[in-house]
Amino acid sequence: MALTAAVESVGRVTRELIAPVGTGARFTGDVLRALRATRDWIPEFSTQARSLGVGSLPIGIFIALFTGIVLALLASYSVGDVVPPYFVGTLVQKTVTLELAPVLTGLALAGRVGANIAAELGTMRVTEQVDALETLTFDPLSYLVAPRVVASAVMFPVVVGMAMLVGMVSGWIASLLILDLATPQFLKGVRFFFQDFDVRYGLVKSASFGAAVALIGCRAGLTTMGGAQGVGRSATRAVVISAVMILVLDAFWALIWLTNRTLR
Repeated sequence: MALTAAVESVGRVTRELIAPVGTGARFTGDVLRALRATRDWIPEFSTQARSLGVGSLPIGIFIALFTGIVLALLASYSVGDVVPPYFVGTLVQKTVTLELAPVLTGLALAGRVGANIAAELGTMRVTEQVDALETLTFDPLSYLVAPRVVASAVMFPVVVGMAMLVGMVSGWIASLLILDLATPQFLKGVRFFFQDFDVRYGLVKSASFGAAVALIGCRAGLTTMGGAQGVGRSATRAVVISAVMILVLDAFWALIWLTNRTLR
């Protein structure tokens, strides 16, 4: 009896851990199929792009502004007199484009975009607006979810690209004013190891972050139950899961893309 109970407990816990993966994959597949209904989601795309993307630009710029300054100071402190000063530019460029601009901006936008989507759709669910759409033969996935997912996947790279530019400029200004590093030295370091792959890698990562945040927020919103408290729980759940998924995707892209380039 004890062995049977232990096996049942292990099975139950395993099922509870794996079930969200399956339901999430099924939801993603349904959204991909809903993208074929272009007449439903294309008219909503511009509205969502402006709300989720353009409205997030100040956050991305603010984060990148101080990230660039801190990176320049940390780079100078780390290399000291061991390597030439122009390596400050190299370290700022590499860390901003490859990692910090996409990840830090993605985490910040997970709070803004993920919570916004979950709260908006959650409110529509508890007030039966989603049920009304279904009664009128509108597919909620193509009308509500698809435009948000596409807009997030498109606009996240725009916000991250702006963050990369601002981070580089703020790192350069910090090098000039605080580290007494001349502009030609900083630019030499930026160009020394620069590859267009660095920017491409960061932008592709950010697009995957945007799609994941929107999918998680939409699923959390559409499964909301319990009135105002349920909406709050859905928004919190969307932010937490989105932040974790961003870190998972960050490790995935590094493992898949960077490892292949390193081994060549």
